[in-house]
Amino acid sequence: MTPATLTAGTRGSRLARRQTRLVLDALRAAWPGLRCEERLFSTRGDRLLEIPLPRIGGKGLFTEELEAALRAGEIDLAVHSLKDLPVDPAPGLVIGAVPRRGPVQDVLVAASPRTLETLPPRAVVGTSSPRRAAQLRHARPDLDVRPLRGNVDTRLARVQRGDYDAAVMAAAGFERLELEAATVPLPFDVMLPAPGQGALAVQCRLDDEHTRTLLAALDDATTRRATTAERSFLHALGGGCAVPVAACAEVENGNTLRLTGLVAAPDGSRVIRRSLTGTDPEALGHALADLLLTAGADALLSHA
Repeated sequence: MTPATLTAGTRGSRLARRQTRLVLDALRAAWPGLRCEERLFSTRGDRLLEIPLPRIGGKGLFTEELEAALRAGEIDLAVHSLKDLPVDPAPGLVIGAVPRRGPVQDVLVAASPRTLETLPPRAVVGTSSPRRAAQLRHARPDLDVRPLRGNVDTRLARVQRGDYDAAVMAAAGFERLELEAATVPLPFDVMLPAPGQGALAVQCRLDDEHTRTLLAALDDATTRRATTAERSFLHALGGGCAVPVAACAEVENGNTLRLTGLVAAPDGSRVIRRSLTGTDPEALGHALADLLLTAGADALLSHA
């Protein structure tokens, strides 16, 4: 294939740029001689930092500006955290690659190592994720869960200076930024992650066969299957970042996926959690969603 110059769109945070560079480095390794450049974008989610995510509403808070630039031909690809990418199809666009996934779990971050059990009564814990907040309140109803937004560095700094006793964040961000912090992994039975957490999505135009061919070298089949099941589950529920929905798929016995999904009341008073196994990721996601809806998740989603 003839080398070309690819323009990649990215948000301006240190983590977003690091994730974009990881993708571009992998592309250069796969296609020697390929030239790549970055273009920075500010998204609506980046600009409205003082407002909790559920109150902003809408989908594509961190992606719509990048998608518009793709459609306009201003960039060739956009790198997203997969969990931020809406599950509804984006007209004219496609996920050209889902690289191998990073750590999936959430971590508890504090000034000194703490587990959820050893946090003091009524400790102030920061998160703007309804999913994390609901599971925190379910596990520890005494906690004072308060909104905390901003990039990874900003949230970490606010914990370290004592504004919060702890915060819940994604482990993948700490690994990619190589941050030194007191983090304790939260087990899945306490904190099930967001659909697609720990994975990246590289988006391009549907009709751009050249870029799609380049990106195909980065696609990890196992990660794509697992995240397809998780996002299919979320799509079947009609959920987004404003509702407490969690999902995680793990590979069992070669081709079999075990998908665990959760829907919670925002106050953590009720959590519905089920697991199913299957080999077709999309069918598995829809089947698990139906199982949870039958168990009462529809009422929780309507309330949220």
